[in-house]
Amino acid sequence: MTDGWESWPEGGPGVVRLPSGRLVRGRGLRDPLPPGPTPELGLYLQARRAPEVPWEARLLRWPDFRLPADREEARSALAEVWRAAAGRRVEVACGGGRGRTGTALACLAVLDGVDPAEAVAWVRRRYHPRAVETPWQRRYVRRFSAPGPRA
Repeated sequence: MTDGWESWPEGGPGVVRLPSGRLVRGRGLRDPLPPGPTPELGLYLQARRAPEVPWEARLLRWPDFRLPADREEARSALAEVWRAAAGRRVEVACGGGRGRTGTALACLAVLDGVDPAEAVAWVRRRYHPRAVETPWQRRYVRRFSAPGPRA
C-alpha cells in the first residue's frame, strides 16, 4: 500500500465488496474504462494476450466460455489478486465481463470465506445476475476451495 492509496469507490461500476471488506472490480474489456481511479493490478482472463495498460497486468490464459488453461496457475493468480486487494486497487476482466470474470469473482469470494456451493449465487447478487455463464464454470466454482489458513 502506498501513501495516499485510494480504494475503489463503494458502489462504483463492477465493484464487489468481499466479506473481508476487500474491494475488487470486475469489468468487460469491450466496455469503456469506467471513470475514476485506475487499477494498480489487473488480472486479464483472455485466450491470447492481456490488454496493453499503464498499470501492472497479468494474463491468465482462459478461453471464452471455457475454464482456465492451467488450473494451478489460475489458483495462484486468483490468490495473488485476493492478497493484493487488501491494499491495492485490483480488477479482474475478460471480454464481456460476465462468464470468466464472474467465475473469477466467485472464486475470490471462496478464497474470502464464501461457501463454494453458494459462491455463484453470491456473485450474481453482488456483481451481475448472469455472472458465471456455463455449467462447467459453475462446477469449477463449486469445486474451487480455499487453501489452508488465510493470509
